[in-house]
Amino acid sequence: MTIQIIDADHPVPAEARGATVALGNFDGVHLGHTAVVQTAHAARPGAPLGVVTFEPHPREFFRPGDPPFRLTLLTEKAAALEALHVQFLFVQRFDHEFSQQPAEHFVNHILHERIGASHLVCGPDFAFGHRRGGNVPFLAGRAEVLGIGLSPAQILSDAEGPISSTRIRRLLQDGYPERANALLGRAWTVRAEVAHGDKRGRTIGFPTANLPLGQHLEPARGVYAVTVGLPNGETRRGVANIGLRPTVTDAVESRLEVNIFDFDGDLYGQEIGVSLHSFLRAEQKFPSFDALRQQILTDAAQAAALLGRLNL
Repeated sequence: MTIQIIDADHPVPAEARGATVALGNFDGVHLGHTAVVQTAHAARPGAPLGVVTFEPHPREFFRPGDPPFRLTLLTEKAAALEALHVQFLFVQRFDHEFSQQPAEHFVNHILHERIGASHLVCGPDFAFGHRRGGNVPFLAGRAEVLGIGLSPAQILSDAEGPISSTRIRRLLQDGYPERANALLGRAWTVRAEVAHGDKRGRTIGFPTANLPLGQHLEPARGVYAVTVGLPNGETRRGVANIGLRPTVTDAVESRLEVNIFDFDGDLYGQEIGVSLHSFLRAEQKFPSFDALRQQILTDAAQAAALLGRLNL
């Protein structure tokens, strides 16, 4: 079943009312988030399964000057939740008006009246409402009054501590996509629309699809072995560079450039997903385009061999 995205401006369909609803930002939809969703389903297996999340991320709203940090934008988040059999994604707009609402308003008017939730699930650190005035004990008390069930979910941990979006961000920024992917339960993916670049890659025999990072976290700058999800559903192998491309430009904004192996189609204006599997080398400036071309040949061969070993 395809997930339905229901934003705050649209009515909640009748079939979504009575849902068991997991609450949170769900940035990354990592294994800890998976456990929350599974707890929600287990609480009432016969009920519709939904997630309430916030757009933009509250941190984006309160700290707009911060560098982009998102692991998943809405499209990728919805795809990851759909894979967990979530049927409804309720997107609450996080703006000034909403940020001023007391915690009781969120429970009474959004969860109870608007969504008609029958059961709630959240992690033990879930906080909401003006100045984070609501917490899990508050939510439990209000839910009981309204006849809504509540199941707190446990924080999922491994040998290195709690699995969190913050921890995954740090791993990506340090150049460890394999370790980040293990905590996500899937490969970290930048999903965006292919933009026009300077087409310089074609002149050296390596045409690339160019993706702006936008609000995505910028991982370690350098070259990666990747797989690419194409608009037709096909997955291809490739090699990607994330960074400023110092050999060819004086750009100040990083972007992702991916060479898709054995592919020469036109992807401009179409959305693709580039999944990072291994960090090959740091970004560097080469003395000439010929030196850059020779290094890209080496990078592509290394990426192909690595992806082959991983059966990707």
